[in-house]
Amino acid sequence: MGKFVVDPSLQARMHQYQIVGRAAPTPKNPTPKIYRMRLFARNVVLAKSRFWYFMKKLNKAKKSGGELLAVNELYDRSPTKVSNYGIWLRYESRTNTHNMYKEFRDVTINGAVGKLYSEMAGRHRAQPGSIQIINTAILKPSQCRRDHVKEMHEKKLKFPVVRKMPMVAKKLRTTYKANRPTTFVAEGPGRRILATDPTFKREPPMRLLLSPGMGMPGGLLGRRLPQWQAIYAAACSATSHAQS
Repeated sequence: MGKFVVDPSLQARMHQYQIVGRAAPTPKNPTPKIYRMRLFARNVVLAKSRFWYFMKKLNKAKKSGGELLAVNELYDRSPTKVSNYGIWLRYESRTNTHNMYKEFRDVTINGAVGKLYSEMAGRHRAQPGSIQIINTAILKPSQCRRDHVKEMHEKKLKFPVVRKMPMVAKKLRTTYKANRPTTFVAEGPGRRILATDPTFKREPPMRLLLSPGMGMPGGLLGRRLPQWQAIYAAACSATSHAQS
């Protein structure tokens, strides 16, 4: 059996590290104070850099004048259970420094922090280096405040089926297929055609909908969208002018 290789795109982009360090001992201060920090970063190199960024602000200790005592990566105990995560953070915008509280639902704290960075970049144009995570916590449903998290706590929560995959006829089912299966349903003007029907030939979308010889488009498009009548008429007139 070959070696199992994990796809990097399936791994969490953010990791949680615990770093313990202190300023280097000196004759004036032989036992400096030890600091332990829990940091989120994409890799251990960025986590160490973030540690010394905060150490320089706390007690003016730099990487050249300090030492690391331990570097460990922290993992979730139950990464298969969805939890509510509350994150307190501070970030610097182009004009000021802001405090913020956000809630996310995820199976791991790393996934929740990854969503946080994506949301801060999209909604607030915050740079990753300007975001400082103050605290994180797992919340009970009664402790959640945000509507997009509270709406997921309903016991009778249901999701609509937005895409139905047609079943192949039993006589045509096989274990292996030479071609990739098609999973959409096409409706013609006279009958409903399944894309898995061997007699169905796939047409380009515009040709299938606007071909003058096929009549008006059937299905939901023809029944619910009146503007298709105008588009079809324009296609017919353009064809007649081209033939004349």
